[in-house]
Amino acid sequence: MINQVVRLTAPRQFETFMIDEKITDNTTIVRPRFLSICHADQRYYTGTRGKEALKKKLPMALIHEGVAEVVKDYTGTYKTGERVIVIPNTPQENSHTIHENYLPSSKFRSSGFDGLMQEYVFTSPDRLVAVPDDMPSVVAAYIELISVSMHSISRMIKRMNDDTDVFGVWGDGNLGFITSLLLKRHFPEAKIVVFGKNENKLQYFSFAHKTYQIDAIPADLKISQAFECVGGMGSQDAIDQIIDHIKPEGTIALMGVSEQYVEINTRMVLERGLTLIGSSRSGREDFVKTVNFLNEHPGARNRLKSLVGITEKVDTIEDVHEFFEKELQNTWGKAVMEWNL
Repeated sequence: MINQVVRLTAPRQFETFMIDEKITDNTTIVRPRFLSICHADQRYYTGTRGKEALKKKLPMALIHEGVAEVVKDYTGTYKTGERVIVIPNTPQENSHTIHENYLPSSKFRSSGFDGLMQEYVFTSPDRLVAVPDDMPSVVAAYIELISVSMHSISRMIKRMNDDTDVFGVWGDGNLGFITSLLLKRHFPEAKIVVFGKNENKLQYFSFAHKTYQIDAIPADLKISQAFECVGGMGSQDAIDQIIDHIKPEGTIALMGVSEQYVEINTRMVLERGLTLIGSSRSGREDFVKTVNFLNEHPGARNRLKSLVGITEKVDTIEDVHEFFEKELQNTWGKAVMEWNL
């Protein structure tokens, strides 16, 4: 079956490719409907990902966060017209010791493997999760990002000690907001303290026990466990602050992506017996947990609606360019496009 795929061929340059897709008895064909842009997509689009990475991975269709509509499921798992979340991680093998999102052989959409900027996506039913009927598509579009926070919190729960008095979250962006919100529901008795640079953004965290700008943290403030949701070179300062304020034998979840190496004060990591957990992407288990969580916590789901930043319908490649450029100027929330190419 011939499929139209919109691929990034160079920074700020999209081209349409016609691909002959193979169909098997295990194929599910879906039509992308609502797509959410993430920082990784923008790094490819603007060319800031790095020349070697661009040379290796382009041409490639962008976007790994999105909702699609089932066109045909040859397995009978999903009904035609049903809304589904597309799981971008696509494992090629099974492991009893390594999660699917950490297997080196796994493929990931919009990272060396075509993302959702296609007329149709050909996948298998295990890479899809049904969207609840009452969930708006513009919110469901970024469930992938929510599942990343869910995955990190699940890893933290398995490894941290019993001290759940105070959770510190560094980062006042989308990831910090989602992680703080999920922590508030997972640990209703705990204090959630958020640290950020922008006072206007911190005002969105009204559900947190306390918020601090990173240049005004009380010297005697202590936290039990911490999540770093900053990324970039800013993650170095965030990790330094966490090490300064976390209690001995606390656990730090590292979630922010940096293109450059960052320094970590290993002397204090050793002296205080700290545990650092790297956390990236998510797998099917995390998507299912996330959907179940959102069904069980309608209040959290309503809070997540405030993350919808800009939304527009795109009908042409020029529309896509304009939307990516507009997202670069967006100061809060997720940019979601209604995909109509």
